[in-house]
Amino acid sequence: MAKSLWLERVGTGSFVGHSSEGPSVKIGHAPDEFTPGDLLKLALAGCNATSSDARFAAVLGDDYKSTIGVSGDWDAETDRFTHMDIEIVTDLTNLSDEELATLERRVRAAIERRCTISHTLNQGMTDSLVITSEG
Repeated sequence: MAKSLWLERVGTGSFVGHSSEGPSVKIGHAPDEFTPGDLLKLALAGCNATSSDARFAAVLGDDYKSTIGVSGDWDAETDRFTHMDIEIVTDLTNLSDEELATLERRVRAAIERRCTISHTLNQGMTDSLVITSEG
């Protein structure tokens, strides 16, 4: 069965996103909530991270540590992000220049091949809305 995702309204402008597999996330504009834009940026960063994880682990070991940063340029006039930057930070000091270049090439190739979020954002997509009455 496919994973189901849904939101429940919990207050003015506040929602909780749920998955049929169990996790949830607060969504809105309060300090303890992720905005939809935050979630989009995190989705892109997460996709880059999970797509490249095996490449880093193969070179650095399964217990390697990393932090993935993401930022985005937002255009107020068109109300959209125009660009996002992702930075994967990890300890690469033990690699030679050649090993570093090979790892970077393999990481980029893995992301280009496997990151669905990046593919979607770069190629565009459509969406649709249905409003349903329930009593």
